[in-house]
Formats: sequence, structure tokens, C-alpha cells
Amino acid sequence: MLPLTQPRISTEIPGPLSQELLKRQADRESNARSYPRRLPIAVARAEGSLIEDLDGNVFLDCLAGAGVLSLGHGHPELVAVAERQMKTFVHGLDLPTQVKDDFVEEQLSMLPEPMRRSTRIQFCGPTGANAVDAAVKLCKTYTGRGDIVSFQGGFHGSTHAAMALTGLVEQKSPIANGMPGVHFFPYSSCHRCPLGLRRESCDTNCATYLERSLEDPNGGVDKPAAVILELVQGEGGVIPADPEFVRRVREVTRELDIPLVVDEVQTGCGRTGTWFAFEQYGIEPDVVIASKALSGMGLPAAVIMYDERLDTWAPGAHSGTFRGNQMAFATGAETIRIVRRDDVLGNVRARGAQLTARLDALRERCAWVADVRGRGLMLGIELADPETGERASALAGEVQAHALREGLILELGGRDDCVVRLLPPLVITEAEADFAADVLDRVLARLTVRPARP
Repeated sequence: MLPLTQPRISTEIPGPLSQELLKRQADRESNARSYPRRLPIAVARAEGSLIEDLDGNVFLDCLAGAGVLSLGHGHPELVAVAERQMKTFVHGLDLPTQVKDDFVEEQLSMLPEPMRRSTRIQFCGPTGANAVDAAVKLCKTYTGRGDIVSFQGGFHGSTHAAMALTGLVEQKSPIANGMPGVHFFPYSSCHRCPLGLRRESCDTNCATYLERSLEDPNGGVDKPAAVILELVQGEGGVIPADPEFVRRVREVTRELDIPLVVDEVQTGCGRTGTWFAFEQYGIEPDVVIASKALSGMGLPAAVIMYDERLDTWAPGAHSGTFRGNQMAFATGAETIRIVRRDDVLGNVRARGAQLTARLDALRERCAWVADVRGRGLMLGIELADPETGERASALAGEVQAHALREGLILELGGRDDCVVRLLPPLVITEAEADFAADVLDRVLARLTVRPARP
């Protein structure tokens, strides 16, 4: 079988073989399935940053398993490590093994030096949402308190507790009796300020509101067990937190002894150009949640890393059958070695700057591009009607569909799915990044040209 080298489209999308499998899926799988509704392809194989469907069409994958495949599809060194581990030992619960110890050592080595000496790690069930649940349980146990502060626009998962911490009302409204005690505060979303303020005249009022609510004895909010925060809201529309906002959140939580939980499920493992996004904000959180790209190649794993003073829960307080994925530990440790050896984080910063420059230029040419934002290789393009300012959700859906027909897989997010998102593998090349930008150029030019008025 020939290697995949570049995107190519030879059939309608979906092609006939993909259509058949998509129909079988629709007939037999849950109505909750989501990605095939907007990305109607059936996958045959993948290599690096490329995916081939059953009809022989090849796409540049700027979704990467929702940010999971940091080193791309089928990285040969990771495949070799996984194969060796599969023949040795696969399922370990929380028993110690050498490969697990190596994984812990490598993960702790990626933390800022002051945190390494005082950090404990808990292996959770294999999803980020399970790790979110674990972080909440840990903080409630440590503090003896029950309320949690979260932020508007945040996304922390789809389990019952994680969903309660998530801002998306549409997801929560059908599910009665969600986890109580969650308080939502404004996030520093400066492009569309939740407080209706302008950046040039704002004194980070979203942080002020939080500070005063937590410190005011008549503010109506009990002292919470934790504050949970994404430093770049992913599903919320690729919104990086304002540095001053983050600094002040960290200050008030430290002053009041409220554990600060940073959800790095999507931003972690190099996605933003540092191993964890919090490094770019000059803070030290009390709890870090990591999952998605921990293994480097899509093998499930999830952890929380936290300050040892919080380690007050009892044996078995958070368990799970599939928390000992030895293959994920083996490939995860090897991923960090490859990241160091190949300067993958340098590539993230370079390709992120390249794409940002191209997208900023696109914004200058296309009035429908309201904002370009993100960090590293976690980028978003918000689309809005230039005359009304209304979110252009239908246009975003068309961009995704037309890009797919030109060989580019993209994701949507943000309010009403008006943000076109790019989450490519961290090893995407300069030529591949240019291809993605070229497709977006062509598609947006084609879709936003209005006929001349008579």
C-alpha cells in the first residue's frame, strides 16, 4: 500500500463506499453520534496528518481526534512501543509497573521545577471528564465544602458532574437534577465581553466581579470547594483567557484557600506551544487535569496532578477499572522523549505563528471573519455578519462542508457553532499549514462574495 503524501479528492463527498457505511451506522448506532453528521466520511486508514476514506479521498486532518493525536496518526516509533508493550503487559489497574513509573517520571519532569517536588498524580478512568470528576471530589474532600465556581463558555465534559460544570445550556437542559452547587461567572471573553464592556476601558471587570463575590460576606456565594478554569476555552470558541484575569483569579483563590483547578484536557501536552498552557500565564495551579493527548497516539489515559497538601482522600476514593492502560503509559513516556528530541513544541509555535499570520491576513480581506484567536496549534476563526454583527453559524457550517470537499477536515465550536476551529497534529508541516490556509482562503472567498446590488 502506497504511503499517503498529500490531500486529494476524486469523488463526491461522501463517496459511494462511505455512503454505504454511513447509512449502516445511522441504522444501528445511537442518535447521539455527532462527528459523521458534519464530516460524512468513512475512514480506511491514516498516516501522519492525513486521513484516507474508503473511496480513496485523502484529507488533511486539522481535527486530530479532537486534539488527541499530538504526533499524528500512526507515528512509527509510538506504534513500535505500543506493540512491544502489548506483548508484555496491558492492563494493570493501579499496580506499579516500570512503564507506569517511567510515565510518571516523564510527566512530572514537564511541570515547572517548583511544582515537581510537591505534586501527586492520580490515574483516573480513561476520559478527561472522569478526571474532572476526580478533581472535584478531591477538592471537596480537602476543603469539606460543596460548591464549585466555573465560567461561562467553559466545557468540562459530558458525564453528569462534568456537564454540570459546563456552560452549554443546550447539553444540560434535557437532564434533570444535575449536580447542585455550581456557580457560573463571566469569563474574559474580550471579543464579545459578557459584561458589555470594551477592552480599552475595562479594568478586567470580570475578575473584579469574581473577587468581590467571593470576598463579600453578603455576596450570596458560599466559599467554594474549587474554582475550575480553562486557559483557552476550546469548545467555547477557542478563547484564550486574558493574562490579567488569570493572575487575579489565582491571587483571590490563593488568598481564600480555594483550590484552583486548571482543565488542560485540550490545551495540555503541547497543544498551545508549552507543555501546559498555564506556563504561559505565570501561575501555579493547585490541580491540573490532563487527558486527550497524554499517550500521543489516541490510547486513552487521564490524570490529575495536584499539590500534595490536597492528598487527604482515602484509598479507593476515586477508582476505575481502566485506569492502568500500560500501552498508553509506554507511548506517553515515549511521546515526551520525541517532543524533546524533535523540538515539537518549537514546531507548534512556528506553525501556530504561520497559521495566525495567514488567518490575520484573511481577516483583513474578508469582512465575515470577525476574529482570529488562539494559542499555538489551537486556533479559531469566528464568523459574523459584517453588517449586523450576528454570529454566522450557517456560514461556518458551509465552510466546514466546502473545506472537506477540498481535502481539509475542520471542527466547529463556540456559541451557535460560529467558530471554525483548527486542531492539527503538533507535527504538521509548513506545507500542510499553508494548504489549510489556502483552502480557507478559497472557501471563504467563494462563500462570502455577494452579488452586486442593482
